[in-house]
Formats: sequence, structure tokens, C-alpha cells
Amino acid sequence: MSEVLRVSDLHVEFGRRGLFGKAVEVLHGISFEIAAGETFGLVGESGSGKTTIGRAVLGLVAPSAGTIALDGRRIDGLRRRRHLAREVQVVFQDPYTSLNPAMTIEDILSEPLRVHGMSRAAAASRVTDLLDKVALPAGAGRRYPREFSGGQRQRIAIARALSLEPRLIVCDEPVSALDLSTQARILDLLIDLQDTLGVAYLFISHDLAVVRHISHRVAVIHKGVFVETGTAEQVSENPADPYTRRLLMAAPVPDPARQRERRAERHRLADTASP
Repeated sequence: MSEVLRVSDLHVEFGRRGLFGKAVEVLHGISFEIAAGETFGLVGESGSGKTTIGRAVLGLVAPSAGTIALDGRRIDGLRRRRHLAREVQVVFQDPYTSLNPAMTIEDILSEPLRVHGMSRAAAASRVTDLLDKVALPAGAGRRYPREFSGGQRQRIAIARALSLEPRLIVCDEPVSALDLSTQARILDLLIDLQDTLGVAYLFISHDLAVVRHISHRVAVIHKGVFVETGTAEQVSENPADPYTRRLLMAAPVPDPARQRERRAERHRLADTASP
């Protein structure tokens, strides 16, 4: 498979103000690559740096060092990245705030198409096709976001991300605001779309079980550093790093006795990791 994205020795700093302001580095030499049709999962707790990686790929955060290349072309230093919208898109965490409530679904989906020069008639046809791809009826285009459930809104957000036929989609906690059954349906939809279209995903989540469900390879990030990488099966079934094992123990299970055991094991691992 051809390589879509390569991130090499990525560093990101925040907080520098003025001539003598001191910056805080939040990413420390992150490197990975994603092939066409592959899902690369990033998992870690809040504040670990996983979302900052996604924002750097999208051009929303400027790297202090390192490179980001899309199809072999460096994109980390570009000042204007609108033309990259055809190749890199994003699905955000909250489907309730990521859609303009004043626009119909047809307007939301057709807007990026019209901005990139598509005729009104061609855009309307494309919107119908997009709604079909995410299993929503064609009549949904005439309705407003408030008329849909959370899962349906996330389907609309996915359709919008697909509208320009990107090579890569950054999925930033795309199912964390949804209930468990809806999460599973959205994850299965993303997998089906990838199988059909060959799009690559950078999938960001705090939930290792969710990442395992959709990812081919996984990187566990802690305090701005990858502490473990491997296939989804390797990382989730035979974790080598104590932090990864703590993430696994944090996932709830239905058996109360087993849940108590996992909680105790998580606390033990946390105590072991403490200086």
C-alpha cells in the first residue's frame, strides 16, 4: 500500500510569549506513518498530546521541529492550506456543535463542494450520494441538524468529511459523545467506508477498546511520547508498557467482581509507576 502520511520527529511547543517567554514542549519527537486504506490509532489519557498531533496534521498547530508529509510532499510549513482540504479532512468529537444549526444538511454538505468549484446541480447529486454512503435517506438533506439524533449527526459529519474525497481523515474522539450501541454502529460505518473508498484514518481516542475495534496499528502516547506501538492485537492483548496496561484496566467490564480486580490492578500499576 502506498504511504499517505509520514510524521517525522514532530515537536510542538506551547506558551512562549514575548522575547523572554518560556515555552513548554508538549510533543517530544513523534514519528509514524499511515498507508492508504489503513487506520492508525492514537490512544492516551486527556493531556497526553494525542489531539495536538491531529491538530498539527491539520495545520491548526505549528510544529516547533520535525516534518509532516502528505504523499511525499511536506505540508508542515505551508501558510495557506485550503487546497489540502481535498486531501485531509476531520471528524470532530461533538456532533452537536460541529454542524451549523442554521443550515440544512444539504447546504452543509454542498458548501465545501461549491467552494471548490462544483456546480449546484453536481453538488446536489453528490449530496444524495453522500447521504446514501452513510445510510441516511435522501430526504434528510432538507432537514436541520436539530432534527437528528447524536449518531445521525455524526453520520452527517462523516459525510461532510468524505465530500471532497480526501486521502486522509483525522477522527478526533468521533464516538466518545455517543452511547455504546451507537458507537459500535459508527465504528462499523467507518470501517465499511474505508473498505469501499480506501481512505486512511488517523483515529484519536482515550479508549483502547474503541481504538482496537477500528485500528490496524496503534500507538500509546503518554506525556507527549509514544510509550508503545504495534498492531492493535499486540498492544491490546500483550501490552509491554505499564501505562498501556493501566489504560486496559480502566475499561469497564460488566462483572462487578472482575471490575474490582481491574481497579485494584490499575491502582497497583499506578503506584508502581510513581517515583
